[in-house]
Amino acid sequence: MADIGLVDTSLRDGNQCVWAALGVDTARTLSIAAVMDRVGFKALDFTTSTHMGVAVRYKQEDPWERIRLMAEATPNTPLQFMSTGFRFISWETASPEFMQLVFTTLARNGIRRFCLADPMNDSDANIACARMVKRGGGEFVIAALVFTLSPIHDDTYFAECAARLAASPDIDSLYIKDPGGLLSPKRAATLIPAIRARIGGKPLELHSHCTIGLAEQTYLEAAEIGINALQCASGATGDGISNPPMERIVSNLRALGHRVDIDDAALKIVSDHFTAIANSEGLPMGRPQGFDASYLTHQLPGGMVGTMRRQLAEARMSHLEPAVIEELGRVRAELGWPIVMTPFAQIVMTQAVLNVTGSTRYATVPDEVIRYAIGRFGRPTLPIDPEVLDKIEALPRTAELREEPSMAPLEDLRRRFGPGLSDEEFLLRATMPAGQVDAMRSAGPARRDYFPLARPVLRLIEEITRRKDLHDISVERKGFRLQLRRKAKESC
Repeated sequence: MADIGLVDTSLRDGNQCVWAALGVDTARTLSIAAVMDRVGFKALDFTTSTHMGVAVRYKQEDPWERIRLMAEATPNTPLQFMSTGFRFISWETASPEFMQLVFTTLARNGIRRFCLADPMNDSDANIACARMVKRGGGEFVIAALVFTLSPIHDDTYFAECAARLAASPDIDSLYIKDPGGLLSPKRAATLIPAIRARIGGKPLELHSHCTIGLAEQTYLEAAEIGINALQCASGATGDGISNPPMERIVSNLRALGHRVDIDDAALKIVSDHFTAIANSEGLPMGRPQGFDASYLTHQLPGGMVGTMRRQLAEARMSHLEPAVIEELGRVRAELGWPIVMTPFAQIVMTQAVLNVTGSTRYATVPDEVIRYAIGRFGRPTLPIDPEVLDKIEALPRTAELREEPSMAPLEDLRRRFGPGLSDEEFLLRATMPAGQVDAMRSAGPARRDYFPLARPVLRLIEEITRRKDLHDISVERKGFRLQLRRKAKESC
């Protein structure tokens, strides 16, 4: 039986799937950091450029400070940054010199493990990024094989991608990234051996989602046939459309005879922490999902299904959902079978809705679909259907977007934002609205302490102190007494 390592995804992917990337802040992260460091995880799936943008935009917190503080608190467990191609925070394609600065700055602030997940499985792009990471001081690179179902994404396709990635001396490990939770135990039984045969002994990990109820069984099958590590989420951040729940996976692996070398007591504290956050803040909890065969056709991430239904309901066209689901498969085929992950999930869904609700198919083509067609997101796996491409090429907007300027050279950007900025602040200002960065800086250092069990009491205090008819409030229990007295107004 195998030794199986674990990567915890609670702070990044679990938070994103179950809590829309908004459930975690610096305090909620640091308050469990020391315990997470004791568990024995191979790594913590910690952040992406999108999550860094969320920290600035919605939390008014410095994401670089969060990385530094967490790295100091978890010296035994590498923090992972996931990169999706040549981009940072914005979806604008970045220059190689800009991405080199990104990777170097991340490594300097405490990111030790870099996950490269190109949404088109562009091996050349991943290899180029891996070279930059190592040049910038990154310790470990794990490259993704982004899984999907299509007529062209067979075992041979993934094995050949894996061979190209494994041949790079800058890539230390590979993993199968299954954002849709589409990988079944039956498919894993052929896919994993095909990949292992081409990667020369480099470690192989698996990352899947519980969206249609396949992931847990697939994880257990994968442990039998050569997977070295599994990526799971803890407590309330597991299950649902998130990753398999950590404690249940550990229990089942051991029941099947596999070795999982972790601190069980520390793992329980971690799981309880994320469940306590959900209970205290009124956040959702991941729940086991049933099988949905229609998902195999449209493959939209769970959050995108909700967005589609909301858009149709707002237009009073909910009855068109079956037609949109069917159109999703047709659009995906016509666009060269893009993998249904950000940003392609949004691109395919938007075009499908427009095709069903418009006068004719492709009567309206959004800018992002045009950018995809003209290569701004990389090279499609297969050529776009000629008739569809002709329609896009004939649009006046296509000519305008071809002339759209690419990201300015790094030196020009430096001059634009001022020579005195640190690399950290420069990277934020080059990719985000100035007002959002200003608001973050004005907010000052982030809170570092968080006690989820105290939140109900704090909310009670906030509510009763807003009442003008209460002047003297006393809360008592054994060993505790809280006295609040409103200060009387002085007479003139």
